[in-house]
Amino acid sequence: MVLFGLRPRRDRMGRRDKKNVTSQASLHNDTIETRRVAFKTPATAVLLLRAPEEDILIKACQAIYEFAEEGDLSKVYLMEHGALEPLSQLITHSNNKIRRNALIGLGVMATNGTARTALQNMDVIPSIIDKLSLDDIIVHEFGTLCLSCLSTESCCKVQIIDNNGLPVLINLLSSSDPDVQKNSLDTIYNLVQDTQICPAVIDLDGLRQLLTLLKSVFNSIQQLALKTLQTIAISKESQSAFREQRVFDELIEILNNKDLIDLHMETLMVFSNCMSDLDSFRVIQNGGGLSTLMDLLLTPKVSESQAALLKNSNIEIQAVAVKCIANAAQNSDLHPFLHEQKIEKVLVDVLSGGSDNVKAYGCQAFAALSSFSPSKHLFRDLGGIPVVVRLLKSKIPEIIEYATQGLAKLTSGVQLNTMAVFYARGPEILVQRLQDTCPKVLANSITILGRMAGQEAIRCKVVSEGLMRALVEPLKSADIQVLISALLCICELAFEEDARAKLRGADGLEPLVSLLRSSHMEVLRCTCMAISVCAKDEPTALEMCKFGALEILQDITQSINRRSKFTEFALISLLKYNLSLKYGLLGYLATTDLITNGLYDAGKVGFCQKLLTLEELCKEPINQRRPVIVVNAIEMSDDGQQKDEAQSECSQERNRILMDDISLPLLVKEVKESIEPLIEEQEQYIALASTRFVSEIMGGAIEKEELDTFAWLQHLDELRCKLQRNVIPIGMISKGFLCHRALLFKYLSDSIGLRCTLVRGDYNRAWNEVLLHKGEPCSNENFSQPCCYIVDLMHQPGTLLEADSSAALEYESL
Repeated sequence: MVLFGLRPRRDRMGRRDKKNVTSQASLHNDTIETRRVAFKTPATAVLLLRAPEEDILIKACQAIYEFAEEGDLSKVYLMEHGALEPLSQLITHSNNKIRRNALIGLGVMATNGTARTALQNMDVIPSIIDKLSLDDIIVHEFGTLCLSCLSTESCCKVQIIDNNGLPVLINLLSSSDPDVQKNSLDTIYNLVQDTQICPAVIDLDGLRQLLTLLKSVFNSIQQLALKTLQTIAISKESQSAFREQRVFDELIEILNNKDLIDLHMETLMVFSNCMSDLDSFRVIQNGGGLSTLMDLLLTPKVSESQAALLKNSNIEIQAVAVKCIANAAQNSDLHPFLHEQKIEKVLVDVLSGGSDNVKAYGCQAFAALSSFSPSKHLFRDLGGIPVVVRLLKSKIPEIIEYATQGLAKLTSGVQLNTMAVFYARGPEILVQRLQDTCPKVLANSITILGRMAGQEAIRCKVVSEGLMRALVEPLKSADIQVLISALLCICELAFEEDARAKLRGADGLEPLVSLLRSSHMEVLRCTCMAISVCAKDEPTALEMCKFGALEILQDITQSINRRSKFTEFALISLLKYNLSLKYGLLGYLATTDLITNGLYDAGKVGFCQKLLTLEELCKEPINQRRPVIVVNAIEMSDDGQQKDEAQSECSQERNRILMDDISLPLLVKEVKESIEPLIEEQEQYIALASTRFVSEIMGGAIEKEELDTFAWLQHLDELRCKLQRNVIPIGMISKGFLCHRALLFKYLSDSIGLRCTLVRGDYNRAWNEVLLHKGEPCSNENFSQPCCYIVDLMHQPGTLLEADSSAALEYESL
């Protein structure tokens, strides 16, 4: 036979002081009888749970409880043999002993995970809560034990609340039985994890009950009461109740009591959830809590090995104390108060030699305070920047994240801090951090590097650390902030020719150009800025064009939602190295757009329309489209001979395709000899437009009424037939219309250093704009303000027409 019997309950909680505490056995020896009950097997006891005889039911429940106490295997055995269902029914029995013993068995069974899962489907919670109203301490103990086990599940929490279990549980916190207190507190702690329950706990006078439990002789009850307060303290409404009911005063007393050091950590955790609230912070400060906290922050540091030997580790307490400061620092309104306490000095100290946890919370506080202007300067003066830069080598992700965040804030708008990061070997260490996978670390590291790159004196040193190559992978990131930081960093770095060359060599231009397709407007804006800066040299610009930058930008220009001044500027920056396309697209060349060999005018080009290369155009058969006019001067030596050896491969290939425009370089030579000696800039423009040059070469002056009879179209057709192609060198044209004359004027002006624009109008019209000062420098007070003029190359060659005048408007239109 297998013997089962109820034994006196064991004391399951450690006491702080066992003096004058009645033992559990003696406390309840009048309610639990010690007797021996004999059954052949546990299964037999389960079967007898359905017996009609009350005496048998009492004994069966006793046997079930005794067997379940043996361990989890026993509990699972009983569950598999169907013990839970009859037990859950017997807790409502009219017989007190049956009801009590069934609840004892159910409570013990609920401590097993498998049995607990089964109990969730039995709707047993309403019955348990109902029985807790009975004046039976055993029912209270095992009923609350059952609820504490079930309340870990969301569905059971809802049932407890819906069946008014919370008021009952709070009332039981004042029970004389510590097990009832502990189980009730366990259940409440589980319930308040749903913060919506916290106001109800406060309304039911739960804070007073929890404060009373802080004076318990049982450490486990004190710890759990503090954890419950910690959770309740999260909401601002709860913090208001904390202030009204003087909860903070009770907690400060615990911190000031060295005999309660084992409660200090949990007490500090309650504070940490309230420190970011201004009103709570002031109450804590006025109650001496901030001074106490500062004392804990300054706990003497010990090594990791020493800390491991301490039973009550000061290092752990110090870490939570720093966490309190970190949470307070999240509220910018509290920065002045923390600054008054010289918290920056404390943080630099703990970051210099604290444990990993201390450093992690210290970095969090540092990151928050780094946005406060006085702290920005004080951290630098205290030598905190090199300390934090060294922490970037840590293997703790939180330390790295908050260290980079803090340095990013610290260097914002403060050049001295940026230089301090540089001198602390910041570039070398931060470039290594670009291999990190955390987007925040990446974005902040790149931001700091970008600020250092913004300092011209150290930009080359930053580039030399391999930053351009390291930025290529971040350009492929899916994180928006990483992309923006990387693009802005490139904007700073790409002012250096060496940096642009390194970006090309690292294959970074292709991912840069691909970001033009981003749907995020800030990414697109920063990409355009970066492309504009990178386009400062021809090799980089041409490679970006090779990856489709021009085509994408042209497409964006057609979008009402995506186009902006930034996309237009990026397009213009790239077109600087493709003036043929720029003139075709925009119909405008600025004074800085200097025409060189190879420029050709194929007429207006629509956005998103592909412009054929000059070589492709030369291979086309003669057609009805307007002829292509090309500038293809052959470079001449001083003695008038062609410099074949000086030609590039590109020029040689072009000249093999095109007919040599020998007359054009001779014209340039003559212009230099005749125009450059003229002193006045106005004289130079007039002479270039008329005497022997542009107008005379292109057919001379043509009266307005004679334009229709001017045979320039026939002349061009004859040249096309002669050349057997649609491309005509401009030096061969002897009858040119406004578009040809303006192009030649721009080319010759650029050749001798005169400044003028080239503007395309409608119907083959084009003109040049020049800026000249009015009047005499000595006599005219407006001399410093230049005036824009249109150069007449057609009707009265050399006449300067004031822009926007009726004569100028007539010249520009039919």
